[in-house]
Amino acid sequence: MRPIIELRDLTRQFVIHRKQEGRRRQIREVLTAVDRMSFRVEAGAAVGYIGANGAGKSTTIKMLTGILVPSAGTVRTCGLEPVRQRRELAGRVGVVFGQRSQLWWDLPLRESFSILAAIHRLDPEAASKRSHELVEQLNMAGTLDIPVRQLSLGQRMRAEIAAALLHSPQLLILDEPTIGLDVLSKQRLREFLSYERIERGTTLLLTTHDMGDIERLCERVLVVDRGRLAYDGSLAGLAATVGVQRVLVVELASPAPDLVDLPGARLVSSEGGGIRQRLAFDAETTTAAQLLTAVSARVEVRDLAIEEPHIEDVVRRIYLAESDLGTTDSDPPQSG
Repeated sequence: MRPIIELRDLTRQFVIHRKQEGRRRQIREVLTAVDRMSFRVEAGAAVGYIGANGAGKSTTIKMLTGILVPSAGTVRTCGLEPVRQRRELAGRVGVVFGQRSQLWWDLPLRESFSILAAIHRLDPEAASKRSHELVEQLNMAGTLDIPVRQLSLGQRMRAEIAAALLHSPQLLILDEPTIGLDVLSKQRLREFLSYERIERGTTLLLTTHDMGDIERLCERVLVVDRGRLAYDGSLAGLAATVGVQRVLVVELASPAPDLVDLPGARLVSSEGGGIRQRLAFDAETTTAAQLLTAVSARVEVRDLAIEEPHIEDVVRRIYLAESDLGTTDSDPPQSG
């Protein structure tokens, strides 16, 4: 089966002309945003695409969807050439991209769905059935007759995702889908996206700074660093590669001595006379369940939580690791 996404040595450069101070002459600079990027995404996969701001994520997505023309290399999305076959590709891809809305700001949400169905030339009966399904699954019945501008952030994000899925695309590209949402809204949205993927085989490509999104939705992580692919693998493997640990937070029934000698763990902090303790552990050598069992054998646990590594910390450690290697292929592209 042909992959949903296939990049081979994909490159995008931007030419910038800067005026030289005190002179009429301009300096020509070539900045490389994406540098010989290669990877494949199979149908039905859920992939997190992460990196620091300016690393090349948005530029890659714009080439995947035909908004930008590559400077070199090749890209295929849903088996199509994004720029040459952009109109056909629009019927196979759904995008929720940053702050750019595909909804009509002053119209009721119901009207936006009707217009989008017409744009995609959907059969009226099929469009009505799909709209009803999405409205029910995303709990939007009470918002259909409200102008988009009056929707809350959470309501609007659910509406954007429904709009992107109205034509049942093969690939859904999401840019920060849970940013600004409360905990319950995040959970519901993640559950819906997981359901959509399982039931319809929709491929997910997700850019986010929320580790919870990656953990709950993605089985594979791609890390982009200065336009190049720095890591391709599992989230657990990424954390192990850069030495980032998970943290078990335990709240005890009563004050207790610090838990300093548990196998596979180290004490990070202890508060309230030992009532609340944070224990870092390596997911490759022990599990949260094993650590909790060891803690429970010593003290009574009243509550617990797991703290995942922050994406920013993981990416920062990748940068530091590459810097320690000196000037290699991971050096940033030069202007020319």
